[in-house]
Amino acid sequence: MKKQERQQLLKRLLTTREIERQEDFVDLLAADGIHVTQATISRDIKEMQLVKLPSESGGYRYSLPVQKKIDTQKKLQRTLRDAYVSFAVQDQFGFLKVLPGNGPVVASLIDQMRYDFVFGTVGDDSKILTICVSHQGALQLEKTIDRMLAD
Repeated sequence: MKKQERQQLLKRLLTTREIERQEDFVDLLAADGIHVTQATISRDIKEMQLVKLPSESGGYRYSLPVQKKIDTQKKLQRTLRDAYVSFAVQDQFGFLKVLPGNGPVVASLIDQMRYDFVFGTVGDDSKILTICVSHQGALQLEKTIDRMLAD
């Protein structure tokens, strides 16, 4: 079994059970026919940055680390400030040019923002075609980008 697959199983176990010891992981995996050593589990725990939290039983249980929420809007704003070249509107389309290498990141960040006026994006190395739900939506995207650049 590959490390990624094993670590996915460990995540799944953490969401369905209270795991207090590394041996618990070893035993649960063995019950599924997956044989690993405690040392392997120890390395996985370190790599996955698992933490121990107080459990309801009075002991401690392993848990996934608290996910740091990356502020997508701030990341998009920072990326646009560093890479923006131009933006144009045509009908319900927005065409954004950025410095080479930034297209996929900006397209992904726009998608992650889940703007209700954006239907989807297609990006290459330095250009992003944004399909909006209407011409008004494309204009709204243009205003949103202008605000990010001005703030």
